Amino acid sequence: MPGKLFEKGSPVRFVAIFLALFLVFYYFNIVFFGITSPGNNYNAFLAEHLNYIRAFRHLLLNITMHILNAIGYTAITSDYDLLLVGHGTLRLDYSCLGLGVMSFFLAFIIAYPRRLKSKIIFAIAGILAIQTLNILRFVLLALFWNKHAGNIIDHHAIFNGSIYVIIAITLYLWVKSDDKKPSDLAKN
Repeated sequence: MPGKLFEKGSPVRFVAIFLALFLVFYYFNIVFFGITSPGNNYNAFLAEHLNYIRAFRHLLLNITMHILNAIGYTAITSDYDLLLVGHGTLRLDYSCLGLGVMSFFLAFIIAYPRRLKSKIIFAIAGILAIQTLNILRFVLLALFWNKHAGNIIDHHAIFNGSIYVIIAITLYLWVKSDDKKPSDLAKN
C-alpha cells in the first residue's frame, strides 16, 4: 500500500515532490543570499563570481530605469537603489526580487506530471510574466510611492497576494488543460 501512494501520477507523490522542491529552492536562495552578503558566513568567491541574486537585482533595476527613461523621466541606479529625479529613491531589497514566488511556481511545475516540453514552455512564460508584473510594480512605485506619507498600505503584501492569485488561476488553467490531453501523462 505505501508503494502505491508514491506511484507516478499519485497526488501524494506530487505534494511530496512539490514541497521538497519548494523548500530546496526557497531556502537555497536564502542561504545563498546569506553567504554572499558581508557578515558571519560571507564567501568572497561566491559573492564576486557567482552572485546570481546581485545580477538579478541589477537586471531588474536597469530594466526599470530604462522604462522610466523611455517614458520621459530621468532615473539612475546603484547596486540596490533606483533614483527617479523629482520622486525619490526606490530600494530593491532581497524580498522585492520575487524569488519566493518563483520558487513556488517552479516547484509546482516540476512536480506536476506533464511532458517536459510543456513544463519548460510554461515555466519560462510564467517567470517572464511574474517578473514583468514585478517590473511594472517598480515603475509604479518609483512614480507614485511616497514612503514618508505614512501609508498604511503594504505594497509587498498587495503584490504578493495579487501575484499568488494570478499564479493560482494560471496553474489551475494549466492543470485543467492537461485533462484534454491524457496522452501527456503517458509520455512523461
